[in-house]
Amino acid sequence: MKKFIYLLAVFVLNVACEEVIDVEVPTEAPRLIVDALIRVDIDEPYIPVEVKLSLSSDFFNNNVPTSAESVLIQYDEYEDGIIINSGFSHLAEEIPGSGIYTPDPNFSSDQRIPTSILDRNLVFNLLIRHDGRLYLATTEYVPSVPIDSLIQGDETLFSDDETEVIVTFTDDPERESFYLLDFGFSEFLVTEDKFYKGQQFSFSYFYDQTFEPDTELEIGLMGADKTFFNYMNLLIEQTTNDAGIFATPVATVRGNVFDITDIDNIDISDNVGQPNVFPLGYFAIVQEYKDTLVIQ
Repeated sequence: MKKFIYLLAVFVLNVACEEVIDVEVPTEAPRLIVDALIRVDIDEPYIPVEVKLSLSSDFFNNNVPTSAESVLIQYDEYEDGIIINSGFSHLAEEIPGSGIYTPDPNFSSDQRIPTSILDRNLVFNLLIRHDGRLYLATTEYVPSVPIDSLIQGDETLFSDDETEVIVTFTDDPERESFYLLDFGFSEFLVTEDKFYKGQQFSFSYFYDQTFEPDTELEIGLMGADKTFFNYMNLLIEQTTNDAGIFATPVATVRGNVFDITDIDNIDISDNVGQPNVFPLGYFAIVQEYKDTLVIQ
């Protein structure tokens, strides 16, 4: 694709000339994007399953919602490496053409997944059949920890048009922990407990804007495994707009969703011999704790 950008050069004598610059914009065939970050409130009876599907576009257009032939979540319980129990959740598109899939309310049985099963040794598989191809993503549930406090600070980093929020939480000493924080406004941050394992940890986050008094800022603290942590870290670095972390066609950041239609290496569920055959996006089921700060 070529886009023509017109630059107007104004000279001292007020004589203007127009120059056409031919800019090469990289293009590739649309890829399936899977937005399947499922945030769990353990106090709720069911896991809020929602899978969003879209097709990647070029850098000048938004991604387009897309419909699939089928979307299914299979969850297997393991004991000593052997599957001892399995369950399924058939998903259906909420509104035709929306690309948003939730447990099918018209199925013959309840397709919602209860949160009570999350204390078991479970592996979740997301299976998507789209445009004649089969996609697979696998994940395990990752717990989080509560937010101890949110405090409005009065410091700034670069300008007066900033808002400081001091976040405090206590790390779980029993495991190696990774976290994803959601500050709203498509702003995310990742952190790991390498230097504060089992301790209370506080840090400042700066919004690049000020807020009216009584504005409520909701902040979420999610658990993450190392793979999801690394993925989000790269994606956050490359996201340059306010449309969301799955809205930009970042082809260099691959998630845990694989095209297994013509799989040539079943041991790692990836097409080693076909490096350009892959979708974008991620499938994760994580616990999230939320807290709200009221701006003074």
